[in-house]
Amino acid sequence: MSVLSWISVAVFLAAYALIATEKMHRVAAALGGAGIMLLIHATDAGAAFFSEHSGIDWNVIFLLLGMMIIVGVLKQTGVFEYLAIWAAKRARGRPFRLMVLLVLITAVASALLDNVTTVLLIAPVTFLVCERLAVNAAPFLIAEALASNIGGAATLIGDPPNIIIASRGGLNFNDFLIHMAPMVIVLMAVFVGLCWLMFGRSFRYDPERAGEIMALDEREAIADRRLLWQSLAVLALVMAAFVLHPVLHYEPSVVALLGAGVLVAATKVTTEQAIAEVEWPTLVFFAGLFVMVGALVETGVIGQLSEAAVAATSGRPELATLGLLGVSGVLSAIVDNIPYVATMSPIVEELVRANGGQQVLWWALAFGADLGGNATAVGAAANVVVLGIAARNGTPISFWQFTKYGLIVTVVTVTLVAPYLWLRYLV
Repeated sequence: MSVLSWISVAVFLAAYALIATEKMHRVAAALGGAGIMLLIHATDAGAAFFSEHSGIDWNVIFLLLGMMIIVGVLKQTGVFEYLAIWAAKRARGRPFRLMVLLVLITAVASALLDNVTTVLLIAPVTFLVCERLAVNAAPFLIAEALASNIGGAATLIGDPPNIIIASRGGLNFNDFLIHMAPMVIVLMAVFVGLCWLMFGRSFRYDPERAGEIMALDEREAIADRRLLWQSLAVLALVMAAFVLHPVLHYEPSVVALLGAGVLVAATKVTTEQAIAEVEWPTLVFFAGLFVMVGALVETGVIGQLSEAAVAATSGRPELATLGLLGVSGVLSAIVDNIPYVATMSPIVEELVRANGGQQVLWWALAFGADLGGNATAVGAAANVVVLGIAARNGTPISFWQFTKYGLIVTVVTVTLVAPYLWLRYLV
């Protein structure tokens, strides 16, 4: 490699280390790394902003933006508070039953929206319900974060790494439903059992507190019924358009932006209210990350790594698939799975070509990154969000408190995925 290539790798690894260790805010690290890449001419404005292969993936940015606006409007209806109270009443105040319902709601919502947005909405409400039941909220929050990463793996929009994989691999919403969702359902069933083993036996039922929960009326949580129905109608249309992509030929980013535009234009929600819930730091982080990875493409680093990976696994899709699943699970536990997938996706693209177009490699990357993100508190963005909410609400969750449960869930789920990929695609 050239001197410029080595410098680019050093800049990227330094930014990666800052992101992983949280010595610097991840947005600052990504933007700083991107700025240095431009400064040393590892990439340029044309490649960074306009190149399809080495620039910012605007499909990812605008898909997230559109979905954040839709969810921001939906939040104002009170539907998430409704679901929390509804779940507590259906559980009849029994803590483990409540955990199961909240976990399932989180998983389904993460598949339909995205896991970061879901935990942002579910976690604060969890504190309210746990306070009424006089139970520790920490196990619920940990379980919800883990469930959001598992449930988010089911769809294209459920977990940010999936969006990157879909864009790079030319995959659509239906591809994820067909190849990822069936196994995710199995994994969620196993996860509920793990929740009982990890948390369930420590809960205590309080009949008096349960009676107070049963006295609540969840319908009072709905702040605007008309806006709720309008939001649900738009969300249903957006989901239908995702599914009908092979017929309509609209990219998910276009669908999400159209849905957000219609929702803002057709309702009384103001523009300021609509964009108030947009996670701008997340979008800027993605942009900086894409520029850094693009610089590695421009300097030939990714190409050389791809050639080495192809040489090691060419003609052996079994080795490539299971190796990619395992490596992705381990590395996504150490660093945030978003930058990991952004770096690996161009390499996997070459592996897919070298192994006769084996799409199973994309599913190995997706499963490994999504499930591996559960292993540690910094493995996935949803985990970081939950720990931040817990600290702000006086229930701090330490890195190791989260990780001791996350590691168990990751080892079990990744282990179960290996035979699924082997039997469905390789035998």
